[in-house]
Amino acid sequence: MLDDGIPGGWTAREGFSRRQSVREAAARTYARALPIVPVRARGMTIEGADGRRYLDCLSGAGALVLGHNHPVVLEAIRKVLDSGAPLNALDLATPVKDAFVAELSRTLPPGLADRARVRFCGPTGSDALRTASELVRAATGRNDLGGRDADVVCLAFAQDRPDPFGADAAALPAGVIVEPVQGEGGVFPAPDAWLRRVRQFTADRSVPLIVDEIQTGVGRTGTFWAVEHSGVTPDVMVLSEAIGGSLPLAVVVYRDDLDSGKPSPHAGTFRGNQLAMAAGTATLAHVRENHLAERASALGERMSHQLRSVSDDFACVGEVRGRGLMIGVELVDAAGETEPGPPKASERPVAQEPTAQGPTADEPTAEGLTAEGPTAEEPAARELASVVQQECLRRGLIVGLCGPHANVVRLLPPLTITDEQAAAVLDRLTDAIRAAAMQCQESRARQRGRTSPSRRAP
Repeated sequence: MLDDGIPGGWTAREGFSRRQSVREAAARTYARALPIVPVRARGMTIEGADGRRYLDCLSGAGALVLGHNHPVVLEAIRKVLDSGAPLNALDLATPVKDAFVAELSRTLPPGLADRARVRFCGPTGSDALRTASELVRAATGRNDLGGRDADVVCLAFAQDRPDPFGADAAALPAGVIVEPVQGEGGVFPAPDAWLRRVRQFTADRSVPLIVDEIQTGVGRTGTFWAVEHSGVTPDVMVLSEAIGGSLPLAVVVYRDDLDSGKPSPHAGTFRGNQLAMAAGTATLAHVRENHLAERASALGERMSHQLRSVSDDFACVGEVRGRGLMIGVELVDAAGETEPGPPKASERPVAQEPTAQGPTADEPTAEGLTAEGPTAEEPAARELASVVQQECLRRGLIVGLCGPHANVVRLLPPLTITDEQAAAVLDRLTDAIRAAAMQCQESRARQRGRTSPSRRAP
């Protein structure tokens, strides 16, 4: 028996998972890929109902920048609970909210902090994005975001075009939304020069620039906010996930002259979550006072460098990219050939940006990928990534997958990760890639009716 009375062993884990599969929707994502039942967690370590321990490099999809149950977060939550304060105060002023806004203001990029307004909304990142969209539409009187008929148009991170909107420059949008690092899209950092051009273009035309820091904020990429890498000051910032210290919270920060005073339909009943604000204040202060963004920058660079050396040993590892402790390892095992391997992502042709007529077969879609549909290599790469994820789990390492083809292993460790834990993550991941590559190679050999060994791991 575990201390909390939950019976250990595989039987207990299977029982919880079986009941979940019966009672919950079939749309479960993480539960299918990661069949564990967490019963305790601290820092980077999760303990399952079967008694096994795992290093968590998923961190609540990036929401846990201090890891699980950090002492400063728990203390802040207990303080509110013990005070008798209301747990939900809608949009009323409270001491807890006042402290959160003050701490958040200390962290904002120069140029925005002095003129910033904060709008609380529903507790998810999607609530905040919709709120930001409504905000700039009301402020500008325009309807579209991106300058086309669709509500939102996403532009590729092209570096060779001086005009980010191409032929659409005359049709000014209500605002432009940019992710400093595309997270779900495959961990693609926006080039700093490209961001600066977008900022100049939007500023010259009085188009609000909205920066989506839902996944990248609070030190994750090596600066407190990822947009700071480029030196750009946005007009609007969309924040969620890490700012709640593991609890649901989302806000929109924007320049005061954009404040129309119109309420948002996405305000949400739970925009007054006092526990989340208290946990968020503690998290923001701890990251700021302990220089954890700088720590993420240095450690993330070391981890990425070591992973790039791993890519030299495995043809199936395409590119290691990201910023700070937001790292993506792309798997590109196309047709299973081992000599030579598929081209690295950095060696592939760069698609041109979309034009006013819409994407062609060679132009990027909203995800920045070609619009021609899946290729032969994508199913193999997706399968390999899934095997890598399962091999990591067998070795006590939790990782996520991302990208439109789910072929990028994503590492989002807490900013409190130690050097020893980082070394263990790299060892387990490397071993998992080796095992997965050999499994896929043997499977292909069986399918071809031969078992001749390759000269090099795929």
